[in-house]
Amino acid sequence: MEELLSYMGQLNALQKLILEVCWNLKDLPSSIGQLNALEVLDLIDCSNLKELPSFIGQLKALQKFVLLGCSNLNELPSSIGQLNALEVLDLIDYSNLKKLPSSIDQLNALQDFGLSSCLNFK
Repeated sequence: MEELLSYMGQLNALQKLILEVCWNLKDLPSSIGQLNALEVLDLIDCSNLKELPSFIGQLKALQKFVLLGCSNLNELPSSIGQLNALEVLDLIDYSNLKKLPSSIDQLNALQDFGLSSCLNFK
């Protein structure tokens, strides 16, 4: 899986990246930041993912970002505010989330924001 992800940046027309239930995924390779056409990034139940890198903000076409059940993530990178096309942000059951970055208010296209079962949210 990790070897496949290292080549992701070369998939210029990729619009959806579904990485559901990838329990061994601990971090995202920087090559994902090169996916200029990516509209959907789905990381449901990637429970060992420890950090979201700042290159997430480079995904200018991203419309839907799902982090349901990513229980080891503590925070969202501040670069998330750069996702101008983002319409759906789903943080349901993101149990270690403590706070949202202040840049979240820059998501002007956001229409659907899921934030439930985030037990440590302040």
